[in-house]
Amino acid sequence: MLSEEPVVSKNKVIGIISVFSALIAISTILVIPLPQPLGEFTWSPPIYMALSVLAGPWPAFFATALGSFVGESTNVAIRGFPPIYALGIVWARAPEALFIGWARKKDRTTLVVVMGLATVYETIAFLLPDWVFYTYGLFGYGSPVNVGTGFVTALPDILTIFDVVYVPVAFAIIKAASPAFKKLGFR
Repeated sequence: MLSEEPVVSKNKVIGIISVFSALIAISTILVIPLPQPLGEFTWSPPIYMALSVLAGPWPAFFATALGSFVGESTNVAIRGFPPIYALGIVWARAPEALFIGWARKKDRTTLVVVMGLATVYETIAFLLPDWVFYTYGLFGYGSPVNVGTGFVTALPDILTIFDVVYVPVAFAIIKAASPAFKKLGFR
């Protein structure tokens, strides 16, 4: 049985991953600073959301993982955040690309819901580890505290849910970039 997916050359996939890794890194470095544990509000979510739809889950996953790691590692070096931030952003954001990429062939409503749920995943993926890190004083998150205090200290991570405001921006990018990605053989 023939696959419905177009066959895109490895060179094009590597090119897309490279270009979008750089774009995601830059949009992770150019931030709106926020108090810790949030650290910053980045511009990368609509880019990896759109890329997940335009290029598919795996190119978006790798571009998001690489770009987020490089961008956040730069933020760690420049802004003095704990080094665990670089791994945390990959843990929280790269799987979003897989979720959204899975839904890319679904109807628009399903895609919007999945983008929203992916943002919920990202929020939880930041909140739960930070709760543990604060509770046990791991990775430069201060001195150990009780479980309740650790949770309260990590609660600002809930504000990550506001990345959902990027969903309409992602759809605008998808609409604008679809013709170029189609020419390249994607979608």
